[in-house]
Amino acid sequence: MLHMHGDYIVPDNVPANEFLNLEGDKMSTSRKWSVEMHEYLETFPEKVDELRYVLTSIAPETKDSEFTWKDYQARVNNELVAILGNLVNRVMVLTDKYFDNRVPEAGPCSDLQLFVEQQRDKIADAMEQFHFREALAEVMNLARHGNQILSDKEPWKLIKTDPKQTGIVLYDCLQIIANLAIVCEPFLPFTSQKIFDLLQLNKSDYSWEDVGSQLLVKPGHSLGKAFLLYQKLEDEVIDAQIQKLQKTKALSLQKEVTQKMNETTTTPEAKGEITYDDFSKLDLRTGTVLAAEKVEKADKLLKLTVDLGAEVRTIVSGIAEHFKPEDLIGLQVSVVANLAPRKIRGIESKGMILLAESEGKLHFVSPASAMANGSVIR
Repeated sequence: MLHMHGDYIVPDNVPANEFLNLEGDKMSTSRKWSVEMHEYLETFPEKVDELRYVLTSIAPETKDSEFTWKDYQARVNNELVAILGNLVNRVMVLTDKYFDNRVPEAGPCSDLQLFVEQQRDKIADAMEQFHFREALAEVMNLARHGNQILSDKEPWKLIKTDPKQTGIVLYDCLQIIANLAIVCEPFLPFTSQKIFDLLQLNKSDYSWEDVGSQLLVKPGHSLGKAFLLYQKLEDEVIDAQIQKLQKTKALSLQKEVTQKMNETTTTPEAKGEITYDDFSKLDLRTGTVLAAEKVEKADKLLKLTVDLGAEVRTIVSGIAEHFKPEDLIGLQVSVVANLAPRKIRGIESKGMILLAESEGKLHFVSPASAMANGSVIR
């Protein structure tokens, strides 16, 4: 249809990603196993670029990848804070300290210009091929180069013996930072604007064609006061997000189990109606199991000794396939106390233990809290 219309530019390359998982599981909005954008922004209102950075750096371009909060923390702290943020802050602070917050007197460096131009081309080539992870990595390599210059030249030491050379070092690093402001803009737009603000440059005056220039900030240009581009993420902040997901997962599993039980559990047919007088004939009491043992030559029977307060009784119950005798000692149970005695495998049983059955499993009907033995159940 677009071709027939004739006036539309149709795509000739449609890139697609694989799946991005979350904390070891597939994302699912129905199960609420996801990081919702509005919730992220409420929790981290000043960390939009941080999320952009992490999602781009782990983008599932060729195979499935995974977002975890610990990896998010590590990438922000070890890359954005320690590499890009560290470079910008150190250079700005040193320039303020040694050169009254003005760009030192120096000239373009051909080697540095060549390196920046090479990085520019790598970033552009990767972006044109939709390899955004690779492009972002090359942006960070430019920042790493700036940190390497600082580590090699040590301007904080060099200033004592050669102030002029110190100025050249900081000038080169300021040019790298200015170039970073341009090349990081597609990935970190807020960071880009912050760097332009720090350098007191008008962002609209610069474009991709300016990348590589060693005159983006000219000697004598006044700079803004240094501030941190990024803040380190502490463990308790990240742990809170992990716990939030774990809670969501627990609730989801509980819901699934309940739904499955509702689908598979069949309710036994109700018995015939009785009168209140019929029910009032039952004497229901609480009791505590004092002893329990298997009945000889009977796989299903347990012999229980139950304290009903006024007396101790023997009750035979067909629950041996469901419970171990030693697990029942000390358990408080509900007993039909006025059931006529009957002999079972030669043992006189005086009463019946109340249990509920669900999906083939038995559960004791017990008081919610400890009661005196022999208490009446109404």
